[in-house]
Amino acid sequence: MYEKLVSYAARQLELNPDEITRDSTFESLGIDSLDIVEMIMDLESELGVELEVEDQKITTFGELADFIDSKMN
Repeated sequence: MYEKLVSYAARQLELNPDEITRDSTFESLGIDSLDIVEMIMDLESELGVELEVEDQKITTFGELADFIDSKMN
């Protein structure tokens, strides 16, 4: 899932994938809350799963990947 998130961020948010690590915060990469909402909606559609992240404290790519993995199992 992590690789899928990095690929998405590189493609949709025009980020350099080499600059994204599991510990990269969204804020440090200039990703705002609207970008995050759009990314979650796109992933929900692509994966066919509902990701309710509103109550989660997710600030890094690694945390988001782990959260999505937990919803997929």
